[in-house]
Amino acid sequence: MGEAVRAAARRFPGVPTLEGAGVRLQRSFSNPEVPLFDPFLLLDRFGSTNPEDYLAGFPWHPHRGIETVTYVLHGRVEHGDTLGNRGTIGDGDIQWMNSGSGIVHQEMPKRAEGLFSGFQLWVNLPAREKMSPPAYRGLTAREVPATPTDEGGEVRVVAGSYRTIEGPVRGISVDPTYLDVRLRPGETFETPTPLGHTVFAHVVEGGFTFGNLAEPPAVTGETVLFGDGSLFRAKAGAGGTRFLLVFGRPLHEPVAWYGPIVMNQKDEIATALRELRTGQFIKEKRPLVEG
Repeated sequence: MGEAVRAAARRFPGVPTLEGAGVRLQRSFSNPEVPLFDPFLLLDRFGSTNPEDYLAGFPWHPHRGIETVTYVLHGRVEHGDTLGNRGTIGDGDIQWMNSGSGIVHQEMPKRAEGLFSGFQLWVNLPAREKMSPPAYRGLTAREVPATPTDEGGEVRVVAGSYRTIEGPVRGISVDPTYLDVRLRPGETFETPTPLGHTVFAHVVEGGFTFGNLAEPPAVTGETVLFGDGSLFRAKAGAGGTRFLLVFGRPLHEPVAWYGPIVMNQKDEIATALRELRTGQFIKEKRPLVEG
């Protein structure tokens, strides 16, 4: 028997959105798409050559119950949080933060020469981990392994694995895979995908066909959610392509969502908001770093 190649289930062009203190970005999916993307909650793409579109940044704000994954393609973002973590995310760097029981942080882009761009992905936490101690992983570009494809492309492996290369982000409950794939013109890319896992791809640049390669190509800025199957297949267009390929195990749990706080029940949201008002939101007071 041949492997079942994943076909497109839904396609999302991205919606212009203002977030933070006035950052202009493209939102691929969010609240309205629950539970289509389970265990993934949100994907935002930021990118502009105009500093007025991003310099307002994301001042101090809370999170609880999720993991936030910030991937900077071009530019710099200064960050800090209530656990004492501080630093700058630069070209190709990753910040993978588990907000757990509660954290307050900020992410402030710095003025860039030319394009400032990147992504933020939210990953849901299972109910049993939503009130766990927060944790933080900061990865420089050098710490994210890259491997060539057979036809001259390249795959960066943030989480999960590609062939024999394993990404540095490990021990996540939903078993995520996060790949940054670059393909040369006309190149075909394949990788196994676990049956039952949610799989999506976001086109960073260029375009590609997928599945049986007969569907209309996905283009820059588009996110494609795939149906079930054991194999992902894509073929780059005439100009080559770059895309993020992400998959993970669904949680199949109820979602209660209020801004940057994602729990399972509405009363848990009410508790979090009350704790924010009374100064009880932060449960951990010391830096916690993983990986």
